[in-house]
Amino acid sequence: MQLVPRHVMPRVGEALDNFRVVVLHGARQCGKSTLARMVAAERDGTYASLDDDATRQAALADPRSFLLDQDHPLVVDEIQLGGDRVVRAVKQAVDVDSTPGRFLLTGSTNFLTVPSISESLAGRVRLLHLWPLSQAELNRSAPFRVQAWFGDESDTLHASARPAAMTRRDYMESVCRGGYPEASTLPDELRRDWFESYVETVTERDIVALGDLRRRAALGLLLRWVAASSGSELNVAGTASRLGLDRATIGSYLAWMETVFLVHLLPSWSRNLTARAVRRPKVHITDTGLAAGLMGLDASALMVPTSPAAGPLLETFVVNEIARSLSASSAAPRLHHYRDHQQHEIDLVLERSDGAVVAVEIKATTSPNVSQLRHVEWLRDRIDAAAPGAFRAGILLHTGDQRYTVGDRLHICPISTMWA
Repeated sequence: MQLVPRHVMPRVGEALDNFRVVVLHGARQCGKSTLARMVAAERDGTYASLDDDATRQAALADPRSFLLDQDHPLVVDEIQLGGDRVVRAVKQAVDVDSTPGRFLLTGSTNFLTVPSISESLAGRVRLLHLWPLSQAELNRSAPFRVQAWFGDESDTLHASARPAAMTRRDYMESVCRGGYPEASTLPDELRRDWFESYVETVTERDIVALGDLRRRAALGLLLRWVAASSGSELNVAGTASRLGLDRATIGSYLAWMETVFLVHLLPSWSRNLTARAVRRPKVHITDTGLAAGLMGLDASALMVPTSPAAGPLLETFVVNEIARSLSASSAAPRLHHYRDHQQHEIDLVLERSDGAVVAVEIKATTSPNVSQLRHVEWLRDRIDAAAPGAFRAGILLHTGDQRYTVGDRLHICPISTMWA
C-alpha cells in the first residue's frame, strides 16, 4: 500500500521539540507504527515495539537500561504492554534529564485509562490522538481548517476552492470504506472479512486481556448494537433491557470500547440557555467502515431511499471527519450535540474556549433546504440574546452540490467542502 502522509505529523514534531515525552495513541491498525518508524528514522532515533516478545521481556527485565542504552528519541511502540514498570522508568529517566523529545510512546489503548498503568506522566507528557485516515488524507488534500467556520467575515465559507464533485453514492462508498489504511484498499467482501477479524483481535487481545472480562460474547453483541445505533443518544438502561444485560456490564464494556478507541462519546452541550437540556451523550463508532462491516451493509444498501442506517452513519462519518481534523490542528474547539425537551436537536455544536460557537446539521439529502436549519436558527437567536457575537456560523452539510448562504450566518455546503 502506498504511504499516506499523516496530517498529525507536524504536531508530533512540534511536541517532540518541546516536551520530554510524547504519547501518540489510537486504535490498532490506524497507522501509529508506520508513523513512529518514520519519526525514529527522521530524527536518527531508535524504534522498539513491545509487541515483540523478546523486546518486551528485555524492557520488563531491566527497563532503565532498555530506555537509556539506545539512541534517542526512543520510540516505544505499544507502551501499554510494558505496564507501570516501564512507564515509571520513563518518568525517572526524564526527571533526571529533561531534554525535550527523548521518548515517543505509542499505544493502542487510551494511555490515561489503562488500569495497569497508574503513572500518568503529568507535567512531562504531550498526548496526541491518531485516528484512522481522514478523507483529506486519503485524497492527498490539505488538512481541513475548522477555524474557517469561526471566521468573522460572512463569506469565509465560500472563499476557499470549490469542493470536488461527489455524488450521494460516492459519499456512501466513503462511509463504507472507512479510514483504516489496510481495509480502505480492499474490495467490499474482503473488507467485511477484515473488519470481522479486526474486532475479534481487539476484543480478545486488548479488551479481555486488560479488563479480565467474564462475558466475552457480550462484547461482540454490544459492539454490533453500537454500530447499529451510532449517532443516537446513549440510554444505558434501555440498551441493557434490549440486550438482556445489566446496566453495570453495559457501562463497563462501553468504557473498555472507548479505551481501545472502538467508540467515542459526544457529550451534550449547554450554556444554560434552557433549564432542561438533555444530558445524555451520543455514541459514535470510531470508523463508519467498521460499523458498515459489522452491519453487513455496502453502498448499494445505503443508497436505498428507505435505508434506516444511511442518515446515522453519514452523521457519524462527518463527526469523525471533524474530530480527525481537530486531532491534527492546533485549534481545539470542543465537540458536542444538542437536544432539549422542546425537541430542538442539533447534530454537532463546536465551542471554542473563548465561547465562540458553530452549529452543524448533517443530512443525507442531495436537495437541502433552509427549513433543515430551523433548530440552528433558533440556537443562533438564543445565543445572540445571551452573548452577542458568540454565535459564528450555522452550517448544513449535505450530499448534493449546492453551496450558498441562506440567512444571517447560515450556510449550506456539500460535505466534501471539508476536503476541498
